[in-house]
Amino acid sequence: MQDPLVIGGVTLTSRLFIGTGKYSRNTLIPEVIARSGSQVITVALRRVDPESKDNIVTHIPSHMTLLPNTSGARTAEEAVRIARLAKSAGLGNWVKIEVINDQKYLLPDNTETIRATEILAAEGFVVLPYMSPDLSAALRLKAAGAAAVMPLGAPIGSNRGLQTKELIRILIAETGLPIIVDAGIGRPSEAAEAMEMGASAVLLNTAIATARDPLLMAEAFREAVSAGRNAFLAGLGPVEETAAASSPLTGFLA
Repeated sequence: MQDPLVIGGVTLTSRLFIGTGKYSRNTLIPEVIARSGSQVITVALRRVDPESKDNIVTHIPSHMTLLPNTSGARTAEEAVRIARLAKSAGLGNWVKIEVINDQKYLLPDNTETIRATEILAAEGFVVLPYMSPDLSAALRLKAAGAAAVMPLGAPIGSNRGLQTKELIRILIAETGLPIIVDAGIGRPSEAAEAMEMGASAVLLNTAIATARDPLLMAEAFREAVSAGRNAFLAGLGPVEETAAASSPLTGFLA
């Protein structure tokens, strides 16, 4: 069954996006990519060092779609500057907007994110903004030209799962944009649940990078995302308050 995800004119067959941070060694990255089946990978521009012999970009296969992120930006202007630098460095025109002022929970600043999205989308970037799940903000991001929105499930790196599930469900139902659940997912079952809800994709990093066996965990997430998507397409059965027997309870014993 053909079920591609199209973002910014790029057709993707994998709905699992991954990150590049927290690995014990950068040489794990291509192995994780292979086991996860991912086609999109995010990298913070400040971690790209062309002068380094271990430049992280050299570990990313050329077939991957790079999603540079603006980690470290505290204002729209800083995010825009980072995105332009990434593009001029040859990292493409996709960008994940991250504007964060809260240093305890690392929650995104939706207002500054909307401003950055408007500027960069007008310049031709494929903008995927990381956001706190709020319908009004998501609709403003859509109007600003976002190609998708990336609501957090829980604070970055927390592995606490879908703490914002009901808000994400509203975004899926009401925005008309691809919803990519980003941050907080710690277990493959949580990724599957997000996909069962109708999310278009999930992005995660910590859950794979900090696993005892990152390669096996990458494979587990690959299968979970695929299973969740298939369940969504199949249509989940109704939830009942009382028992509903699978077989007739009356008849031959009467």
